[in-house]
Amino acid sequence: MEPIQSEMSILVNGRTPDPEDDSMPMKTMMEEEQSLHFLMFDRLDDPESNLAENMEFLPNSGGKKPRFTDFEGKTSFGMSVFNLGNAIMGSGILGLAYAMSNTGILLFLFLLTAVAALSCYSIHLLLKASGVVGIRAYEQLGFRAFGTPGKMAAGISITLQNIGAMSSYLFIIKSEFPLVIQAFLKADTNSGEWYLNGNYLVVLVTISVILPLALMKQLGELLSSPCYLGYTSGFSLSCMVFFLTAVIYKKFQIPCPFEEFSANSTSHSVIPVHSNASVLVDHAHHYDNRHVVDDAHCTPRMFTVNSQTAYTIPILAFAFVCHPEVLPIYTELRNPSQRKMQHVSNISIFIMYSMYFLAALFGYLTFFENVEAELLHTYSRIDPYDTLILCVRLAVLTAVTLTVPIVLFPVRRAIQQIIFPNKTFNWIRHIAIAVILLTCINMLVIFAPNILGIFGIIGATSAPCLIFIFPAIFYIRIVPKDEESLRSTPKVMAACFAGLGVLFMIMSLSFIIIDWTTGGGSAVGGH
Repeated sequence: MEPIQSEMSILVNGRTPDPEDDSMPMKTMMEEEQSLHFLMFDRLDDPESNLAENMEFLPNSGGKKPRFTDFEGKTSFGMSVFNLGNAIMGSGILGLAYAMSNTGILLFLFLLTAVAALSCYSIHLLLKASGVVGIRAYEQLGFRAFGTPGKMAAGISITLQNIGAMSSYLFIIKSEFPLVIQAFLKADTNSGEWYLNGNYLVVLVTISVILPLALMKQLGELLSSPCYLGYTSGFSLSCMVFFLTAVIYKKFQIPCPFEEFSANSTSHSVIPVHSNASVLVDHAHHYDNRHVVDDAHCTPRMFTVNSQTAYTIPILAFAFVCHPEVLPIYTELRNPSQRKMQHVSNISIFIMYSMYFLAALFGYLTFFENVEAELLHTYSRIDPYDTLILCVRLAVLTAVTLTVPIVLFPVRRAIQQIIFPNKTFNWIRHIAIAVILLTCINMLVIFAPNILGIFGIIGATSAPCLIFIFPAIFYIRIVPKDEESLRSTPKVMAACFAGLGVLFMIMSLSFIIIDWTTGGGSAVGGH
């Protein structure tokens, strides 16, 4: 579940253990998750949090390597892998099967491997730069490299990435919630009932659930709630594992050519499918007449290029963004070292890489060219009442609904630091920012024709900055010239890496804009 801040990370602070005390018992998974959370958000509660960034790290004196000032890591290697994997995993997994259908299996595998490998290299650059100055936050790294403009650029990119993540989550609510209600009520979607309209439902969920949680003064208040207390992080990742398991299972349950849920002459209710045809539903699930997909569409393609291929790299970039969370997780790691954190990153990315490929492959091999931009929605074309898919929908809906308030906190904090840097807490401002943010995101979700546009734009703008451009230029700027000259191999490679990110951004945006202007982007509902 698309990040971000992850998109899926909620962790709370604990007491710092004595590093010399080997007798301290191992913390449970929930306690270790809790300890990391306040590390990432502790400055929310600190009235001095707007002091200059040089208060956040120790000066490099006495020839000693800089180290983090106020925190002794206590998270195990395995839990750090879990935390970073949780930061990577997000809603982007729902769009990967669609990406594979527009590239072919081999081209998709190549691009997925390339983005994963480049993400590992990008984390290497971040760790190396942070090791020089002992900084634990992405924005502070930007400040040390380029001053206030660097901090602003990093903050804006993280904010856009999180807004994109929240938009994708709310779009999932808009898309999937009506199908859940329809399955429970066996309702007639052509009746015009408001509770089957995704636009009404996403506003209702925002007002009744997301907004009250987002209005809490401190993140600690939210996490002290029994339904939140450290469980949302693991629950979110578990939902995505459940989703992957269901996708693999359904591949062997749905034949190809599959029978599309279309009509039943004895039915009394009508349900529209994504192909814009109206279908008659038999509530006893006996289907007398269905549309059968042509057998010619059941052959997987190894390599293909079309107008929608332009969205592949943005979708993959969106799915792999975790870089703002790397440094806080590094700080929390027990006995941290750059080598150890790089191993954590490599393992986390490899696990997510495997899950992404499996979800894309089995989703694609189930529907082939008929897969939609949001994979989960495609299953309604086979059986809107399928119990397993209904359970997956409920799990994913719960996870994304509880994640939106968490993602909103750093966005609001960034806005306050940019626009009101020296202001103390004010309830009116606190509420206004949350309401305006959620209103704008709801408007975007209501008027967006599909989730592909969200994946595409965010994946083509903020994601290349966070993965490719910023880590490279921060590294070039921060690592002293007496250690590595500008013509040294590492810095030349970093410069090429930044150039690759700019190239990806320009190419992806150009192709997406061309697709929109030619009308292709509005026709991807059912592929």
